[in-house]
Amino acid sequence: MPRLCQTDGLTEDQTDILKAVRQFVDEKIIPVATELEHADEYPTEIVEGLKELGIFGLMIPEEYDGLGESLLTYALCVEEIARGWMSVSGVINTHFIVAYMLMQHGTEEQKKKYLPRMAAGEVRGAFSMSEPGLGSDVSAISTKAVKDGDDYVINGQKMWLTNGGSSTLIAVLTRTDEGAESVYRNMTTFLVEKEPGFGETAPGLTIPGKIDKMGYKGVDTTEAVFDNHRISAEQVLGGEPGKGFYQMMDGVEVGRVNVAARACGIANRAFELGIAYAQQRETFGKPIAEHQAVLFRLAEMATKVETAHTMMVKAARLKDSGQRMDVEAGMAKMLASEYCNEVVEASFRIHGGYGYSKEYEIERLYRESAFMLIGEGTSDIQKMIIGRSLLKDYALR
Repeated sequence: MPRLCQTDGLTEDQTDILKAVRQFVDEKIIPVATELEHADEYPTEIVEGLKELGIFGLMIPEEYDGLGESLLTYALCVEEIARGWMSVSGVINTHFIVAYMLMQHGTEEQKKKYLPRMAAGEVRGAFSMSEPGLGSDVSAISTKAVKDGDDYVINGQKMWLTNGGSSTLIAVLTRTDEGAESVYRNMTTFLVEKEPGFGETAPGLTIPGKIDKMGYKGVDTTEAVFDNHRISAEQVLGGEPGKGFYQMMDGVEVGRVNVAARACGIANRAFELGIAYAQQRETFGKPIAEHQAVLFRLAEMATKVETAHTMMVKAARLKDSGQRMDVEAGMAKMLASEYCNEVVEASFRIHGGYGYSKEYEIERLYRESAFMLIGEGTSDIQKMIIGRSLLKDYALR
C-alpha cells in the first residue's frame, strides 16, 4: 500500500474491504475510466462489479441484507473509487444518501420495502433538492405538493439529479404548506418511484435527458419535471409531512463527508500521476523530480493530500460515534475540495504541455476537480456554517 491516505485503527474487516475495493479500482476502473469519460458512457460493467462487491449496501444494516458497515468504511471506499474515476463515486453517493435517509427517518414499512433491494442494487436512489432558481437557498423551494384526499399532487421542476435517469427511487423535497409557522417546517420529502431511463418515467414525471457537463461525465445528471404527479401519502418519508428539510439536511451532512472523500481520492490520484511523471520526464540531463522547484511542489501536494484525508476521517468517525459533526463535515468538505483543486493544478503543471492533452489522465482530473468546489455546498456556504457554529461555541457570556 502507498504511504499517503492510510488510516489507523481499522478492523480486519475494514482492511479487507478496502483492499478488495482498491484492487477493483486498479484492475477494473483506472484502465477504462478515461475512455469511458471522454465518450460520456455510463459505466455499466463497473457498476455491476460494485454490486457484486456489496458497495451499494455497505452501510445498510444486516437485518435489511446490507453489510452494516460504518460511515468511515463507506467514506474510505469512496475515496478509493474516486481515485479511479470520480463519476463512479457519484453513482454510489446519491444512492447512499437516499438509503441513509431511509435508515434514519423512514418508517419500518418503508425500510422493509426498499432497503433490501437497495442493498442489492436492484433499487437505485437519486437525491433531489435543487431547482433551477435555487442552489443553497433551500427556503426558496417552489416545487409544491398539494394534499388531495389520501394522495398528494406534485408540480414543479427539480435540477441536478445525479442518477436521474438510471435511478428507480428519488427522494424529492417539496413545499407542502400545511400550516406550520416556519418555512422549513412546511417542506416534505417524498419517495418517488419511477422507471429507469428518459422521457415520462412515471405518470406526471418526466426526465428530459442528460445535462451536458464540463466534467463528471458518464454518470447521468438530469432535471426532473413534475406535472400533476399523483403520489400516495404513504410515500412521505417517515410518514409525517413537514420534516423534509431536516431529513434532507441530515442527508447532506453525510454527503459532505462523501464529497470530501471524493476530493481526497482525486487529489491522491493527481499526486500519484505527478510523482510518477516527474521521475520519467527528464530536462537538463536529469529527471525533473530532482529539480528543487518540482521537488518542493511534490512535497506540498503530498502534505495537502494527507491533511485533507485526516480531516475527512475525523468527520466520519465523529458521525459514527453519534456526535454532532456539522462543523467538522463542513471543514473537511471545504478543505478537501480546495486542496483537491490545488493538488490537481500542481500535477497539471508538472505534466507541462502533455497535461493539456486528452491522452493524459490529468486532463480528466483537472475537469473533475472543479465539481468538488460546488457539490454539497460551496466553500462559502461551508464557511457560513462553520463560522455561525463557532460564534455559538465561543460566545462571550
